[in-house]
Amino acid sequence: MPYCSLTKASIYYEVIGDGIPIIMIHGFGVDHRLMKGCMEPIFRKRSGFKRIYFDLPGMGKTKEYHQVENAGDILETVLDLIRMVIPDQPYLLMGESYGGYLARGLVAVQRERIMGIGLLCPVIIPEKEKRTLPAHTILYEDDQLMEQLPVQAKEAFRSENVVLNKKNWVRYRDEIYAGIICADNDFLAKIEQHYGLSTKLEEDSFDKPSTFVLGKQDAVVGYKDAFQILDRYQKASYNVLEQAGHYLQIEQADLFQKLINEWLDRVSNNRRM
Repeated sequence: MPYCSLTKASIYYEVIGDGIPIIMIHGFGVDHRLMKGCMEPIFRKRSGFKRIYFDLPGMGKTKEYHQVENAGDILETVLDLIRMVIPDQPYLLMGESYGGYLARGLVAVQRERIMGIGLLCPVIIPEKEKRTLPAHTILYEDDQLMEQLPVQAKEAFRSENVVLNKKNWVRYRDEIYAGIICADNDFLAKIEQHYGLSTKLEEDSFDKPSTFVLGKQDAVVGYKDAFQILDRYQKASYNVLEQAGHYLQIEQADLFQKLINEWLDRVSNNRRM
């Protein structure tokens, strides 16, 4: 297995393809399979991008992470990984949920190296009680399917998704739940006490191709808070998808892929200008 030994963790990572590096940062309590599951189908039809997937401390296959105490340590570990895997190279960022929050932290410290940023259902406000959230709503539920699921799996599937059918369950099981059940929950509970970065992210203007993709029914991070920072991303598209919760890349897979392709097209065009 490929590991990168860093100061505070031994990070499991995978590199696929060649070209512009894309650092893929998954959310809290899952693992790299989330990003790989939704992004790799896009690259079956396009080349020129080196995809770098990895597991954050306490998640997936990453190990030797017990010196990590807070969000700042996690961000520093991601920075260390970038320095080791793609030293001095410009790169793209793709961050989901908490990974989107960390991606914004990277922009704050490596703005000049970052060629663009994609944010999928990103955490905007780390304090959960301060977020603007819709009530959690189930838009469709396959009763027969739900009766067959184990209690723990059923509760997890219902808690963050809004279209509960077999197709979505299979992807959720393989890309999300598989990471949830192997996470180090004691470690994550510790990190949750220090979930936000020590300095508030006050983004300066970022003028590289960017995209926000958010779920209208996302009751985990919401979508309205992203309006607070939209004007700071001068070349950003802002997309709020209906019939989509926190894992919209599964519930609205076709739209998600089209929007990410549009972002990557803008990145490619920006390089030629």
